[in-house]
Amino acid sequence: METSTASTVTRQECVDGLLTPQEVERICAEGLEHLPLDGRRVLLVIPDHTRTAPVDLMFRTVYRLLAPRVAALDVIVALGTHHPLPMEQIYHRVGITAEEHARDYTKTRFFNHHWKDPDQLAVVGELSEEETGRLSAGMLRMRVKVPVNRMALEYDHLIIIGPVFPHEVVGFSGGSKYLFPGLAGQEILDFFHWLGALITNPCIIGVKQTPVRDVIEAAARLVPTPRTCLAMVVGGDGLAGLFCGPVEEAWSKAADLSARLHIRYVDRPFHTVLSCAPAMYDDLWVGGKCMYKLEPVVADGGRLIIYAPHITEVSYTHGAILDEIGYHVRDYFVRQWDRFRNYPWGVLAHSTHVKGIGTFEDGVERPRIEVILATGIPQERCRRINLGYMDPATVRVEEYRNREDEGILYVPKAGETLYRLKAGESAPGGTR
Repeated sequence: METSTASTVTRQECVDGLLTPQEVERICAEGLEHLPLDGRRVLLVIPDHTRTAPVDLMFRTVYRLLAPRVAALDVIVALGTHHPLPMEQIYHRVGITAEEHARDYTKTRFFNHHWKDPDQLAVVGELSEEETGRLSAGMLRMRVKVPVNRMALEYDHLIIIGPVFPHEVVGFSGGSKYLFPGLAGQEILDFFHWLGALITNPCIIGVKQTPVRDVIEAAARLVPTPRTCLAMVVGGDGLAGLFCGPVEEAWSKAADLSARLHIRYVDRPFHTVLSCAPAMYDDLWVGGKCMYKLEPVVADGGRLIIYAPHITEVSYTHGAILDEIGYHVRDYFVRQWDRFRNYPWGVLAHSTHVKGIGTFEDGVERPRIEVILATGIPQERCRRINLGYMDPATVRVEEYRNREDEGILYVPKAGETLYRLKAGESAPGGTR
């Protein structure tokens, strides 16, 4: 169930390519003023710190507009399987202090999503074997329960506030993805992440309509709470676009703009890529985005270096499982399915996305490229999880800069801009 009134702004309507705070407030006001929210309890669904976006500006703006109207304006962080944020970090995300919360934002409480806590989850339905078979183009055919955080059912209206970027599992992030996996339980999360892994990152990232998006939207339709989306498209230090309205419509327009702004096309593949992780990626689970966005432009047999001295953990949530299974190409798992089928499929999917595409034949695994960690993760652990190692202290960033003509690419803030070969060029690994 979604609202029917949409108010949108495009990049062409912005001053100097970016929206001013005044324009942001106008868009929010026009998009929210006609919603039946008076006296209602509203839940804002926001991303954690691993997504670049002015969530602080958005929260304060929406609060200013809606607090006089609504009975409650609570916030939940759509963590998926990421670890919960302490209150200090949530305050930083929404741009207020504890003192301001107590004094000026009294209608708001803050919550983390806990994906493994059964007391927080409710099953809103299931996808049938027939439906999953149809949605996945026959790749997966099974019944899948759809659990979601109970809070999504306990409020009168949900407002999703989040950015849209190219994404390795679904094609483009945002929209209903803030419910699934943002507020989801494990069953549906594992299902569509493994579906994305079967399709593979190079074939799905930056593609608007994908089987995984179809699964997410089918799951979202089982959630009865009315909802609206404020879909942001980030440009530099601000917003290039903001789309307010029904979730699928607002997301669709934001994805179109993201495709124009967040995909960089290059003339030829690179044999070496230094992909620098920003500080917001605090483990390899999220730092893997530095691989996903660049895999399409690494030459066959090339190497991609994830440079992140600040990352010292593989995954705060799933590290023990990844230590056990390691990082491998998709077919390593598919051709040994009886051995791996009982591991969490979402973790298997992450493993394949970081390792990249490749083959597994006659017991021999051949990744298309080499992925090397220049992080705070020790060499012995890198070897154990089947990834390369480089001492980050030996990396001289200046040696990688401005050498694209030599086949070396330096990306100072990796993870949100997708790199692709220009149309007509042969993609590495036979992908497009």
